[in-house]
Amino acid sequence: MKQCDFHDVISKLEQKEKQLSLKASTIIEESYSMTLLLKDLLAELKRFVLNFGFEDEPQEIDFFKNIKPLILGKLIFYNKVYRIETACPVSNGKLLLKYFSSQLEQLKSVYKEYAGSSDFYRYYKANRTDLDERFFRLGNIEFYEGLNSVVFEMDAQFSTYYDYKVARIISDELLYHYLLRRLDPDESEKLDDKMALEEYSKDMYWTDSKNALIELVYALHATGAVSNGKVGITKLATLFEVAFRIKLGDLHHSFHRMKDRSGSKTYFLDQLTSNLEKYMIKDIE
Repeated sequence: MKQCDFHDVISKLEQKEKQLSLKASTIIEESYSMTLLLKDLLAELKRFVLNFGFEDEPQEIDFFKNIKPLILGKLIFYNKVYRIETACPVSNGKLLLKYFSSQLEQLKSVYKEYAGSSDFYRYYKANRTDLDERFFRLGNIEFYEGLNSVVFEMDAQFSTYYDYKVARIISDELLYHYLLRRLDPDESEKLDDKMALEEYSKDMYWTDSKNALIELVYALHATGAVSNGKVGITKLATLFEVAFRIKLGDLHHSFHRMKDRSGSKTYFLDQLTSNLEKYMIKDIE
């Protein structure tokens, strides 16, 4: 099994998950089935790693940062869902909403106590890589930092400890999304769309100025290019903020400053037109 094979395992797992409905009527059976599948898959990967190791350092880091945590995180998630659903007292009504609300509050409490104040949590969520060799290679556990006691129960040949922490982050995010779906299916669909957009655009960043993007947003709104102009400025700007991971701040104040510009008031749009025309000429030549 080479590095690409590890990712093939993830692809096959994702294909399996697409077959799930996660509806209230089937979730107990599906979560139980996924728990067994993921448990066996993790055991298979462990046997391979213990027998053959890794080809090189990048493969080891990739495995403990991306591959194992995703599988373990989903295992924790589906097992938790199974436990929550089998303990649910009713199938509908106010008592059901109260039950899942309490589960959501418990999850938020865990986040506040552990994840929210964790330097590692911020490191991971910021997509940093500068300390990956410390966090995601075997034999680097630093006990003097006062780690969670779960570290003593781990197999040091198959865990860096921080792969487990990533798995918990993944499982908690999945569980948060799931609980929202159980509480409000319509709101969950909106969250699905936002998460899909964030995942698709995770490598995209706005590299021009904020004013340039604001100028583009107002231009799209003014010409009715999106939903015939029926989408508000703030909502349209939020779409770009999510897609390009940028905060635009006070849109209206920035727009009014643009109206007071000397010379062209649409500098960025003029630049777009000029560069596109040059590109067209170059393409013809």
